[in-house]
Amino acid sequence: MSPTSLPTRLRIAAVLVLIPTLVALALWAFAWPAARTAPRDLPLGVAGPPAATAPVAQRLEQRKGAFDLHRYADEAEARDAVEGREVYGAVVVTPRGPKLLTASAASPAVAQVLQQAVAQQAAASGQEIATEDVVPAAASDPRGAVLNTSVLPLALAGIGAGVAVTLLGLRRLVAVGALAGSAALVGVVAAALSHSWLEALPGNWWTVAGAFTLATLAVSGAVAGLAALLGRPGLGLGALLVMLVGNPFSGAASAPEMLPEPAGALGQWLPPGAGVSLLRSVSFFDGAGAVGSALTLTWWAVLGLGAVLVGHAVRGRTASARQTPEREPAMAG
Repeated sequence: MSPTSLPTRLRIAAVLVLIPTLVALALWAFAWPAARTAPRDLPLGVAGPPAATAPVAQRLEQRKGAFDLHRYADEAEARDAVEGREVYGAVVVTPRGPKLLTASAASPAVAQVLQQAVAQQAAASGQEIATEDVVPAAASDPRGAVLNTSVLPLALAGIGAGVAVTLLGLRRLVAVGALAGSAALVGVVAAALSHSWLEALPGNWWTVAGAFTLATLAVSGAVAGLAALLGRPGLGLGALLVMLVGNPFSGAASAPEMLPEPAGALGQWLPPGAGVSLLRSVSFFDGAGAVGSALTLTWWAVLGLGAVLVGHAVRGRTASARQTPEREPAMAG
């Protein structure tokens, strides 16, 4: 039964129910994480002699659940941890007073939160704190706006490619080739704009382009793969998963540890969140911390493209079986 065959009153009722439901889901997905943004087990280092760092750690631990403290022997060790994306920053206790190491490239929002939190702790003890941005964001984009706003265009590009391949009737290896080619072109264009023109994402040009490509292919493969397995409803499911879950839960504007649970953790298992994390790693940290996000995107791409191949093959055999007339049993003689 097609939707147009339903009575008019039922179709009107469906519209009246569907639109408010989608609006409610969108507001929940986008507004809830934004309204509940706060540090939750945010990795933060404390460096220096144990006797000197104990009071600092004790004051930070008073904010229950805010920070996940990592101890380091000295400033050099803490600096390596920040550059390796083990922690977002570190408080170093020196003979001249406390010093805060941050990495605005990892998240300008988190760097600001750390400055405020540590400054308050230092003020309570009558001390002033010096701050050093160990891994700064790009000078042309100190707030990380380009990376933050790239999540939505990449998601739309991936969804668009998956929808186009499905609606144009491309199948099997042809569909896989079209998705891969589209993702590669998106990666080149995105790198040309963000790296070459805006100078917001430094690092190796081809590595940045590859990260954009993999993030786009993970989305387009997932959307097309769901459509291959489920038909047209798979397009809607894939789009909703990316736009209403992956996009707002990506932590692009802050960090996964700044989002309410389980949004922060879930977002990193979806292509938008993993894509942002990978781009940060390859653009500012020489690839540190990139393995997990790269593997997540690779699994999405591989499983999605595999579903394109398997789904269309299975559906093709099913359609052929339905079109083949059944033979009548032979009459006994």
